[in-house]
Amino acid sequence: MSYKKNNQYPKDETGFIYGRNPILEILKSDNRTVNKLLLSKTARGHVISEIISFAKSKSIAIHNVPPEKLENFPNSQGVAAEVSPIKYKDLKDMIKQANKADSPLLVILDGIEDPHNLGAIVRNCTAFGANGIIIPKWRCAAVNATVSKASAGAIEHISISRVANINQAVDKLKEQGFWIAGTENGVENIENVKLTFPLAVIIGSEGTGMHNLTRKKCDFLISIEQSDAISSINASCASSIILYELFKLRKTQKCNKNEK
Repeated sequence: MSYKKNNQYPKDETGFIYGRNPILEILKSDNRTVNKLLLSKTARGHVISEIISFAKSKSIAIHNVPPEKLENFPNSQGVAAEVSPIKYKDLKDMIKQANKADSPLLVILDGIEDPHNLGAIVRNCTAFGANGIIIPKWRCAAVNATVSKASAGAIEHISISRVANINQAVDKLKEQGFWIAGTENGVENIENVKLTFPLAVIIGSEGTGMHNLTRKKCDFLISIEQSDAISSINASCASSIILYELFKLRKTQKCNKNEK
């Protein structure tokens, strides 16, 4: 990828990742090839030192550039990297991998169009131990630099499968023994539902929630308790609460299994 003639780099291009933590996690994970680093001459700090150390150990070219050359990357923190595209995991392989876990949990995103929300949800999924994320090819934010930045690099540590049809993916999951839980405001509180694993949880879009056909395919619907002050909360915030509750449940089930 060549630089622009005016020496400005492309804003939010999928070939570039920016921000200290996202780039550090890419260098740690070995999931993607880093072609080169663009490092501001004024960049300092412990994380920058780690980035330089990893880059040198992998023989990655480091280009020291004036800070204004990174201005087109929003909040770059003085570093950007040209990287290979993210590798999506085949759904069949993801299911097989998930089923090796004690309490398999996959997360399906049905129409998350805001890249910041997508990145935050990816971070939540990674933090609370989900075994993978399934996203549609359409009506969903692309996995790009903004998503990587919003996930703080967590996207490098969890499998993502990109499918043509969410409902067909749900059918495949059911065939492999997964229960499907849809999330919707105002239905049964997650604390009162007896959840069974393997489980796939569907997080709907920020505005309209799950699509009707997808909702009909759910085995049960779950919600989180909240006050009447507002009608709903952000999808990424809701996902953090739901995934935390599932994290506790899976942990409890694992402990009970070990005690037997």
